[in-house]
Amino acid sequence: MRALPEDVRILIDLEPVVTDALDNHFRATVDWYPHQYIPWSQGRDYDGVLEGEPWDPSQQKLNPAARDGLLHNLLSEENLPSYHRVIGEMLSLDGPWGTWVNRWTLEEARHGTAIRDYLVVTRSADPVELEDDRARHVQHGYEIDYRGDLIASLVYVTVQELGTRVSYQGIRRLCDEPVCAALMQRIAHDENRHMLFYRTVLQACMRMHPDRTLQAVAKVLTTLRPPGHGAPGFGRLISSMARSGILSPETYCKDIAVPFVRMLGAVDATGLGPAGLRAQEDIAAHLEQAADRAHRYRALTERLGHLATA
Repeated sequence: MRALPEDVRILIDLEPVVTDALDNHFRATVDWYPHQYIPWSQGRDYDGVLEGEPWDPSQQKLNPAARDGLLHNLLSEENLPSYHRVIGEMLSLDGPWGTWVNRWTLEEARHGTAIRDYLVVTRSADPVELEDDRARHVQHGYEIDYRGDLIASLVYVTVQELGTRVSYQGIRRLCDEPVCAALMQRIAHDENRHMLFYRTVLQACMRMHPDRTLQAVAKVLTTLRPPGHGAPGFGRLISSMARSGILSPETYCKDIAVPFVRMLGAVDATGLGPAGLRAQEDIAAHLEQAADRAHRYRALTERLGHLATA
């Protein structure tokens, strides 16, 4: 992807901010090892070369809602090769940007490894289906919706890291197994640190280019979709996550959209031009719509819950 001259200038101007954010990231880094979060003693051979016990749905013990969340997040995590390519093209693989892209990729790779090992060892998912879905998803690849718009892409990855942290926290609350809970807490901590890096960069964009940043925020919030939207079974998994509260309209409004807008000071920013003021109005309208959707979704789930128990 050939960056626009203006975006190249922004990338260069942001390098000191990125360097400081990297220093903070490394200072807060505590490396961890996926194998330490897997209950290997529960494992046993599968059918095939080892002539072990075939997988059967009756072997699943994990809470179904938590399992669906894990399956969705695993599919998202395992498309990492495409994410690395896209983010490298977007930010550059040179200088501090390149150091960040490679470090981010290193840390994200642990997540998919640990989740897959956990699901396979505990027989919480069909290993054949896991591999078939991974193969289809990675083969399909990934492309960011905001190619050619650097600041919108930065907004997207910031919101996405925040949303991913929220989803892992939601899975942790639902899973009824302590090893899974510990793994979710560990991964959520990583996702939060990734969000903090991008937040620092985006706040600098807000100071340097407030109008364009607010336009990007309005654009992304009104067109946002998860990176795993093309994954096999995405519709069923995301619906399950909404019903369980892992990622629902309420979660989006309360834990993602409102905190994100607040951290940028998007609604309260002053000294804007006409484009920034229009974007500010669009952002405020989006938050109102998100709150309305959250209210309606909560009312609907409560009615359905009453009908189910009547």
